[in-house]
Amino acid sequence: MAKTMSSSVIEIGVVTAEIEPPRGNRSRFAFACAILASMTSIILGYDIGVMSGAAIFIKDDLKLSDIQLEILMGILNIYSLVGSGAAGRTSDWIGRRYTIMLAGAFFFCGALLMGFATNYPFIMVGRFVAGIGVGYAMMIAPVYTAEVAPASSRGFLSSFPEIFINIGILLGYVSNYFFSKLPEHLGWRFMLGIGAIPAVCLAIGVLAMPESPRWLVLQGRLGDAFKVLDKTSNTKEEAISRLNDIKRAAGIPEDMTDDVIVVPNRKSAGKGVWKDLIVRPTPAVRHILIACLGIHFSQQASGIDAVVLYSPTIFLKAGLKSKNDQLLATVAVGVVKTLFIIVGTCVVDRFGRRALLLTSMGGMFLSLTALGTSLTIIDRNPGQTLKWAIGLSVTTVMTFVATFSIGAGPVTWVYCSEIFPVRLRAQGASLGVMLNRLMSGIIGMTFLSLSKGLTIGGAFLLFAGVAAAAWIFFFTFLPETRGMPLEEMESLFGSYTANKKKNVIKEAKEVAEEH
Repeated sequence: MAKTMSSSVIEIGVVTAEIEPPRGNRSRFAFACAILASMTSIILGYDIGVMSGAAIFIKDDLKLSDIQLEILMGILNIYSLVGSGAAGRTSDWIGRRYTIMLAGAFFFCGALLMGFATNYPFIMVGRFVAGIGVGYAMMIAPVYTAEVAPASSRGFLSSFPEIFINIGILLGYVSNYFFSKLPEHLGWRFMLGIGAIPAVCLAIGVLAMPESPRWLVLQGRLGDAFKVLDKTSNTKEEAISRLNDIKRAAGIPEDMTDDVIVVPNRKSAGKGVWKDLIVRPTPAVRHILIACLGIHFSQQASGIDAVVLYSPTIFLKAGLKSKNDQLLATVAVGVVKTLFIIVGTCVVDRFGRRALLLTSMGGMFLSLTALGTSLTIIDRNPGQTLKWAIGLSVTTVMTFVATFSIGAGPVTWVYCSEIFPVRLRAQGASLGVMLNRLMSGIIGMTFLSLSKGLTIGGAFLLFAGVAAAAWIFFFTFLPETRGMPLEEMESLFGSYTANKKKNVIKEAKEVAEEH
């Protein structure tokens, strides 16, 4: 790439660098890119969190039944399947950057439609439009961040979308509390409609973002890819090493070094990906796909969205009678969730993905078991005020969201955005997001009915059983990926034996220490 990299030379077909003085920590640019990409997650989190409190007022104002309310709460995630299904192909076609902008446009339109809704069908149309944006955002933000970030900080930066989701959820809860003071018919409309404002900020922020270097390489734009890698690496040598790794993973010969090349055997816009991913996968790709789908299923089927969407209802069942107390307790849930997601993000590159997942799911199991038991005791003693059971219920809701947030929350997105080979990454990650949103929608649309059928305590004991099964799955199927370059990730998969897993963990630690 002699045209764009005057300080580099070509040696035996491989790009190498001349020695240059240190240029400071360039990962700050990757940090800024991760923040901008994660803006989609603030909007997503706000939409999830605000509906928790807005539903109380929407039900009264629009005279909705419990079933209509369930559908309204959970349908966003079912609608998001449209966006999730299209996101992989779209991002392979127009790039990661413009896919983020497209997600923001859907959020903007959806928020306005919901804010101006006058009846149930109208608000459902707004949920549909916003849902498409959810599908796009949940796939593209972690993928973009993983592809821009250097291996040494990839876990930390790839956790940003989950942090910003939780910040958005907290903002939604706070919005519920303050706008609840308005007249009923105005309060919930302001809660939903104000979500259009961050979508505008996102559209402006995307203009400052570079494209993913891995997507640029797949398009044959090696010069542009190097410019991005040069800005996100600590040294030019590291940038060139990353570029050579991406080229090898993409099947580009080392002697092709021009700024713009024709990629050999290129399958444009994701063609052939589904065959390699689902129809005839290699043993390693099959293992990767099982791991991705399993971790996404476990994250949602263990009941996190039941707590996020129905916190006021849960606190009502636990004994908090006033709407004000329910909303304040819900704000506390948002604060705890946000604080612990930050803790999880800060330690994911230190302790590894596997350790955090196992610790998190174990804590979730204990919390759900205690929560289900305390709610069952309260339910079986009507008319009595069991302060210890009420206190235990509120406390275990907090410990549940805390343990979820240190592992299962952020690591799911980090893990699944980094394990797929580069050509399969966008559409492989989109499959995981589709399952994630499907399970979230099912939980959201059935929780009230499930609570009536099994009792609310029984519902949480069921979630506890899912968490126990998930812990076994994580222990058996998921190798450690901390510190491994994305282009070498596939070598960690393909075997489920304990001996292989020990070797994988040892290799990952050695790679992490080298970085």
